[in-house]
Amino acid sequence: MGKQAVFTPNAPTPKAPYSQGIVANGFVFVSGQVAIDPQTGDPVHGTFEDELRLALSNLKAILEAAGSGLDKVVKVTVFLADMTNFPKLNEIYREFFPQPYPARTTIQAQPPGGFQVEVECIATL
Repeated sequence: MGKQAVFTPNAPTPKAPYSQGIVANGFVFVSGQVAIDPQTGDPVHGTFEDELRLALSNLKAILEAAGSGLDKVVKVTVFLADMTNFPKLNEIYREFFPQPYPARTTIQAQPPGGFQVEVECIATL
């Protein structure tokens, strides 16, 4: 089976050579999402909580465009600029992902553009 790009205007349009997501072999692989307003394409630097909620909303929009959803996510990778935000991550994560929670890796890293958090995932269709 080949691969198919996913695109939705409800998530930020890529400005670099990557797809919002790729569907292949019954899975959707969603590129890392940060706090970019999908309507304007502008970065939204705010509180950690605001940035995370927008990044997860963008992730959700791509999943839905692929025919999947947050309930079908099997693996999440989170990149945190500051690990002291880990408790806030867990609190907001519970708002978006139902149980059983997906497998998750959290890495301390500096997301591009000075964002505080970036989130990517893999989900079933």
